[in-house]
Amino acid sequence: MSGAHRTLLCVHAHPDDEAIFTAGATMLYAERSYRIVLITCTNGRLGIDQNNHGGNHSEHDPIWTVATRARELSVAAQMVGVTRHIQLGYDDSGMAGWPQNAEPDSFVATPVDTVAAKILAVIEEEQPEVVLTYDERGFYGHPDHIHAHQATMAAVKQSASVERLYYPVIPQLARQEVRNLAQQGGLSMPAWVTTAKGTPDNLVSTSLPTAPYSERKRAAIAAHASQTDNAEIVALAPLLFENLFGREFYQRGWSRREALNDQTDLFGGI
Repeated sequence: MSGAHRTLLCVHAHPDDEAIFTAGATMLYAERSYRIVLITCTNGRLGIDQNNHGGNHSEHDPIWTVATRARELSVAAQMVGVTRHIQLGYDDSGMAGWPQNAEPDSFVATPVDTVAAKILAVIEEEQPEVVLTYDERGFYGHPDHIHAHQATMAAVKQSASVERLYYPVIPQLARQEVRNLAQQGGLSMPAWVTTAKGTPDNLVSTSLPTAPYSERKRAAIAAHASQTDNAEIVALAPLLFENLFGREFYQRGWSRREALNDQTDLFGGI
C-alpha cells in the first residue's frame, strides 16, 4: 500500500515516549512510505540523571539530563521512522505534586491555548490525516501527558486536515495479561505499566499488527539508555517482549466523520 501524501503526527510529552507508546505504529506506517512527524513537548529535564537520581532528588542534575536525553531522542526518532521532529522545549513538569509543576517554564504551567497554537501551526504545515497522543488520563496520570492531550485535542478541533485522533492504550484484558507475565517472570515494570488503569476493551477501536517491529521497538527504548527504569523491559527475552508489545492498541478519541475500517489500520477508509 502506497503512503504517498499520507502523514501521521505524534504528539508526545517527553523523550522516550515516542519509543514506548507509538513506535510500532510509526515504524509500520514509515515502512508504507507515510510521512511521520513527531512533536516532543518537553526537554525531559526531570528524568533519571547520570547518578541514577530521579528528578525529585535534591542532587539531581537537570543540565546533564536535558543534553543526554536530546541526544538519545535524536537517535531513537530515526529508529522509529520519524521524518521530521519538532521539539517545543518546555521544561519537564515532573509527576503530580512535585514543586516543579508550578515553575513558570514548566509545561503544565503553560496555558493550553499557547501550546495548542504551536501544535496547530505544525498541523497546518504538515496536513496530517491522523494524529496520535494520550487520552484524557495521560495514559497513567502524568501531568505532562494530560497537558499534551488537552493541547493536542484543542489544536485538532481547529484544524482542517485532521480526520482522526487516536490514543495509545492498554486494553484492560491485555493489561492483566502483562501484569501476570511480569509477576511470573519476577519482573519490575515501570510506572507507565504498573499504574495505568487500562481501557475497557469495548472502547479499543484499533489493534495494529506490530509484531514484526518488536525488536526494533526494543532497540528504540534501549536508545534512551539514561532512563534506567525501562531496563528490565529492554532485557526481556524476545518471545516475552513480543508477547507484551507485539501489538499496539488505540482508542479513537476524535473523528471528523464516522470512522470506518479502522480496526487494523489507523488510516482505514480515509
